[in-house]
Amino acid sequence: MYNELVKLLDPIYLVGGSVRDELLGRTPKDYDFATPYTPEEMERVFRKAGKRCYNIGKRFGTMGVKIKHGEEYQIVEVTTFRTEEYALGSRKPKVQFVSNLHQDLSRRDFTINSMAKRGYKLTDPFKGQEDLKNKIIRCVGNPRQRFKEDPLRMLRAARFAAQLGFTIEADTFKKMKERAHSILEVSKERWVVELDKLLLGENVRVGLNVLMETRLLSYMIPELSLQFKYIQNSSYHSLELWEHTLKVVEQSPKNLDLRYATLLHDVAKPFVRTENSKTGYSNYIKHDLLGAELVKKIAGYLKWSNERRDKVSDLVLNHLREDSSLKQWDDLAK
Repeated sequence: MYNELVKLLDPIYLVGGSVRDELLGRTPKDYDFATPYTPEEMERVFRKAGKRCYNIGKRFGTMGVKIKHGEEYQIVEVTTFRTEEYALGSRKPKVQFVSNLHQDLSRRDFTINSMAKRGYKLTDPFKGQEDLKNKIIRCVGNPRQRFKEDPLRMLRAARFAAQLGFTIEADTFKKMKERAHSILEVSKERWVVELDKLLLGENVRVGLNVLMETRLLSYMIPELSLQFKYIQNSSYHSLELWEHTLKVVEQSPKNLDLRYATLLHDVAKPFVRTENSKTGYSNYIKHDLLGAELVKKIAGYLKWSNERRDKVSDLVLNHLREDSSLKQWDDLAK
């Protein structure tokens, strides 16, 4: 694919997550390319070569061209080098096209996503390769500024932690805690895209703990944040409630409905707790019933599809039944 693009545009660079994945020995799911050519110049070059040019996001410098990849053709996106300037309170940046690769890489979120390859030559001005080796997620430049530009980057950091099992660098983590409230400036639809990817990550526990410890979860699903360091005082469970939830989630299959159901299966426990004066233990009567109702409210807040809402709430409602898969995982996480 790269060789075909070079025949059309030169110089052209493989950038971002696709470079990261290649360096990790993974096959990228998506390939992102960047070039100093402006959208108008790309359009002329593609058409001169007999290629159809797709206007994917011309205003932001992104054009598409159909390239053969293996046995199939696919539309590949190419974006002009650019800088981004955010007005106060706005999530929509003012884009300026530039001819310098370093300037383009400097606008990106994390060092591990701020590398570029031209052929076999790697451009890595922010030591992303070193952070990959040390398994660290670190903002490019000032983390406060990066998160102020787009608060979703905090959730992306948690998602990458879940997918890669990496640790978030101390200052980046600190600024996430300080800026957690600003996640409310981001649309719920964007939240859910990242949460879905996080829940399917190989290291889902790591990502969920980042959400909890940075207090992002307090603003995203506040009912769930009550589980942190919550002692159940139960004859059935010795683990703290959040630790129990993490264990149930990570041992469940990688199915989004199941992962959301395991995450929320005990969401109602802090609201229904009573004490048994005879045994000294706590009871959580009808937490399954209230939990299903809370899931419906959370589903509306997160703007889930009706199908996901009904499936997850039904799983939570029935998670204490002996024939429920959630009951089996719940029993294994005591």
